[in-house]
Amino acid sequence: MDLARPEVVGRRTRSAAARLGLVAVPVAFFAVFFAYPVAAIVARGLHVDGVWRFGRLWDVLGQSDIRHVLWFTTWQALASTALTLLIALPGAYVFARFDFPGKQVLRAVVTVPFVLPTVVVGTAFLALVGRGGLLDELWGARLDTTVWAILLAHVFFNYAVVVRTVGGLWAQLDPRQEEAARMLGASRWTAWRTVTLPALGPAVAAAALMVFLFTFTSFGVVQILGGPAFSTLEVEIYRQTSEIFDLSTAAVLTIVQFVAVGAILAVHAWTVRRRESTLRLVDAALTSRRPRGAGQWALLAVVLAVIVVLLLLPLAVLVQRSLDAPDLGYYRALTEADGGVFLVAPIEAIGNSLEYAVVATLIAVLVGGLAAAALTRRGAGRFVRGFDALLMLPLGVSAVTVGFGFLISLDEPPLDLRSSWILVPLAQALVGVPFVVRTMLPVLRAVDDRLREAAAVLGASPWRVWREIDLPMVRRALLIAAGFAFAVSLGEFGATVFIARPDNPTLPVAVARLLGRAGDLNYGQAMALSTVLMVVCAVALLVLERLRTDRTGEF
Repeated sequence: MDLARPEVVGRRTRSAAARLGLVAVPVAFFAVFFAYPVAAIVARGLHVDGVWRFGRLWDVLGQSDIRHVLWFTTWQALASTALTLLIALPGAYVFARFDFPGKQVLRAVVTVPFVLPTVVVGTAFLALVGRGGLLDELWGARLDTTVWAILLAHVFFNYAVVVRTVGGLWAQLDPRQEEAARMLGASRWTAWRTVTLPALGPAVAAAALMVFLFTFTSFGVVQILGGPAFSTLEVEIYRQTSEIFDLSTAAVLTIVQFVAVGAILAVHAWTVRRRESTLRLVDAALTSRRPRGAGQWALLAVVLAVIVVLLLLPLAVLVQRSLDAPDLGYYRALTEADGGVFLVAPIEAIGNSLEYAVVATLIAVLVGGLAAAALTRRGAGRFVRGFDALLMLPLGVSAVTVGFGFLISLDEPPLDLRSSWILVPLAQALVGVPFVVRTMLPVLRAVDDRLREAAAVLGASPWRVWREIDLPMVRRALLIAAGFAFAVSLGEFGATVFIARPDNPTLPVAVARLLGRAGDLNYGQAMALSTVLMVVCAVALLVLERLRTDRTGEF
């Protein structure tokens, strides 16, 4: 035993060194491109004329227009969350408990809106309820100047969050436990309220917090549909920076949003931990069945109608508006440079977006893959577990904050990247890393650590262990993670609008610029570009769904 001890110590030392090596790149990436810009924002907001002025925070928050922005940001997020839960929970039940033809395809269709860029969502509802929209043509009614358009667009965007989060757990709850309660004399309502609802509670809370987080930091939807009358914190930060040029006020608002998002993420982490203590779970395939009785068929019909009207109709109207001009006139106009807002033809935004998204995906997969591997190593301490929480911050922190932070921090040597093309994919990769980590982490944790130890005992290096043990098992998850990172990067708008150069616009930035200009041609071109962006994101999602459900072969 004594002779073996040096070998054991050596293996542990090599394992610790390998873990530190894995986490070094993600830590450096987040330190330079997340923590440093956020710290620069704090300094810009509170460090004025060489003096730290913490009273500046109260000066800004004391302004009546800023208080109105804070009130509207919170109110619309609460209203959007409540409306989303009300509309989506029946859908979660239907997907969890009912088995019907086309269910898998419909599940993918329901998820499409969530991966769509917010600028496309805003444009789709503008085509439905805004200037020259369907409601305007049919009844002379327009909702684009009311808060209802914003709320419905948020429901459209977050419907899949509730269906996936709550429905995923609901499908795995053993229905026999509720049936046992009914056999003991409980009514259907009492059995559901006392058995199923407590088990679903943490999942409902987690979904509600995620919806609240996404709507609290909403930018593209409010920017397009809200007009000058409605402004969230995210929109106000952008306005203070790009229109008023008051960087101090924008920095203070960024600090406020950062604190709020941190609190929301902390509560969300607590609710996720609670989900681990729910009822016994079973295979989801054993709990779904065909609807029985008129009531269940009616519920299925209602849910399908909601999906058609709320999710598919805006996208269909978007496509129809892009085809209004004869001979694909709006699409043909995308090939012409106007010499105004665009220094190049708008169609070049397609190539720019694809190039940026590919580079951002490579960065996100590298950083997120190394982080996920480090988090699964045996003996991971508090630092690594804390880093797991840090990895999720970019998912909730304002994208406008990221773009603004890049502007004010990466502007002098040795990190003067203002004129470099790499700035855009770096910002996009920050948003993609959490998706990579959350996709790969469960699969990596499922790999038997004894396989890694056996390979190490036989003399394999950490890199060879990863290549021959982990990689074959996580290859599918790696492809799915790359797909999610690509879709998210392709549609990123909040940060890119700050840092994209006029001669290299991305698709979301080009759509926003076209919508900001008067004229039917600009409006039609925005619809055409949004349709292109929607199709690319939808195809990426359908491929991901195929990878997720295909078990017939290995890559």
